[in-house]
Amino acid sequence: MTKTRDRVALKQALHDKMLSLEEAELATAIAHYEAHLKDTKLDDREQHDVDDLADSTESAELAAAFDHPVHTHQAKIAAIEGIDFAITDRVGAGAVVSFNNRHFVVSVSTTKFQVDGITLMGISMQSPIYQAMEGLKEGDTFAFRGREVTLDEVF
Repeated sequence: MTKTRDRVALKQALHDKMLSLEEAELATAIAHYEAHLKDTKLDDREQHDVDDLADSTESAELAAAFDHPVHTHQAKIAAIEGIDFAITDRVGAGAVVSFNNRHFVVSVSTTKFQVDGITLMGISMQSPIYQAMEGLKEGDTFAFRGREVTLDEVF
């Protein structure tokens, strides 16, 4: 990333992008949950055969399995909303860190995404790599998986 980039605008764009990605993931998880939940309901017949009951039970189990991702994405959205993405000089919540030509946002774990042509990935504050670099500044080094890593940028 270049130093001439408007870092404040970039950080706001990162916040907005991460929030929109998690909101989309949440919507998908809710749709899956509701689809399986709908299939748990039996029709109004007085009697149902074993297959009807088995299908209903299976759909209930699938709906319960999709309930967990719903809560996970809700928690990630709350975390993103609660993080201060202000410019900083130390690795902490909301910081952007760059090393080895890779860019990370300290917030919640995400897949790779792009903002302003830059590929980034969200990392959680519980991740081992964050634990290794917490509190460090641009130019500092840290050891991770037997390698010495230098922070190229922190903001």
